[in-house]
Amino acid sequence: MKISDAQLAAMAANPAQFPKDGLPEIALVGRSNVGKSSFINRMVGRKKLAFTSSRPGKTQTINFYRINGQFYFVDLPGYGYAQVSKQQQAAWGKLIEAYLRNRPTLHFIIQLVDIRHKPTEQDRQMQEFLRWMDTPHLLVATKADKVARGHWLKHVNIIRKELDLEPSMPVYPFSAQDGAGREEVWKTVEEYLFHRTTSVDKS
Repeated sequence: MKISDAQLAAMAANPAQFPKDGLPEIALVGRSNVGKSSFINRMVGRKKLAFTSSRPGKTQTINFYRINGQFYFVDLPGYGYAQVSKQQQAAWGKLIEAYLRNRPTLHFIIQLVDIRHKPTEQDRQMQEFLRWMDTPHLLVATKADKVARGHWLKHVNIIRKELDLEPSMPVYPFSAQDGAGREEVWKTVEEYLFHRTTSVDKS
């Protein structure tokens, strides 16, 4: 996909602050240090659109990035950051769940996991929740540049086993450094955004 315009459109701390223009949304979920901001920046070809930080847990709002005036990447607060208080974690969890369960313009979800490590219990819980929701989604295995390309399949197979994925579920190794996996992810995203006429049923 050719990106002609990408901008941070909203930083929402509650549903009243969500965009109201009805554009389709692609949500990004994953641990707080999995590289969601770097993923967004590489996907849209902008170095500093999404703020990256050396401090996990930095994102405390749901951030909506409007792409080409056609759809949003929606960066949800990362889960699993121990230094955030349990009260704050619970508040984020409620905000994330409310968005995922009730947002009518949510068309697709990308779950990001670190290719270098086995998925965590929270990764497994998120995957189970996404399957229960029955919303179209795929897996992106980030930081692939940290692993030799010849070992990618082994790591992807570990992810598949740990998350009990169906054979048809896409898992794309991805590198924000060199762009590996970018075209494959865009191809799947475009298919769901522009080539499928059925909308997600939230009932």
